[in-house]
Amino acid sequence: MTRAAPPRRVVFLGTPEMAVPPLRALVDAGFDVSLVVTRIDKRRGRGSELMPSPVKAAALELGVPVSHSVDEAMGASADLGVVVAFGQLIKPHVLAVLPMVNLHFSLLPRWRGAAPVERALLAGDTETGVCLMQLEEGIDTGPVFTCTTVPIGARTTAAELRATLVEVGTGMLVDELTAGLGEPRSQVGEPTYASKLSSDELQIDWTRSAADVDRLVRLGGAWTTLHGRRLKIIGAELIDPTAPSTHELRGDRVGGLRIATVQPEGRRAMPLDAFARGTHLSEVETLGATDRSNVDDR
Repeated sequence: MTRAAPPRRVVFLGTPEMAVPPLRALVDAGFDVSLVVTRIDKRRGRGSELMPSPVKAAALELGVPVSHSVDEAMGASADLGVVVAFGQLIKPHVLAVLPMVNLHFSLLPRWRGAAPVERALLAGDTETGVCLMQLEEGIDTGPVFTCTTVPIGARTTAAELRATLVEVGTGMLVDELTAGLGEPRSQVGEPTYASKLSSDELQIDWTRSAADVDRLVRLGGAWTTLHGRRLKIIGAELIDPTAPSTHELRGDRVGGLRIATVQPEGRRAMPLDAFARGTHLSEVETLGATDRSNVDDR
């Protein structure tokens, strides 16, 4: 296979923590990262100071110039743009000047879009992966250079899966750019789309199967209500996927799930038994609010 010459100078576009390892790896591998483009600084909490994105913080530590404008990538004298979890569409006039590749965390065309890791886990997929693709105007529609498959275990959490995908994808990105990109191939298969999850989607529906609820808990951020207040379910164990659905918490059991760790509203995470003692829970409690007006939607 004929490969292009490795890029000498690159622009890196990314925002969250999962984009930091690829940025650091490119610098460590000797690529000249001439510019990092990321989102503007945001406030965390009321009255707090502006905080940079994780990618901006890493770039400043590495001594790489930072911009919040995608258009500035066109004037960076780079050979290639590298996109990792940037969170914004790149407009055609930018792509016409600077070709770009995107490290996407799914096996394309399955799970195009903003939340591929989360959607793969929720769907009960037994495998996912990471693809290096050529960026074009559509959402994750470009041809792919290479993909690597990653299994999803029965107890894998989204955080664990994300960490594995980042590690695999970072190595793949550096290897491919070092060798010089080959000719990409068109995506094959039926596309599915991974829209960003809303808070409402993280609310546990106790009428669903125990396996469905377990996957939601492993996603991170799953919540229910108890006594009209929000309660996050941080850790749980699937012990009987065939058990009937129920709203009743009996000891540490809800249907086919054993609840291990919870986080009450406004407090830190704690073992369920410690929460039960401190809150004086009854032998049987009902989870899930029937009166939405009593739920704090923070």
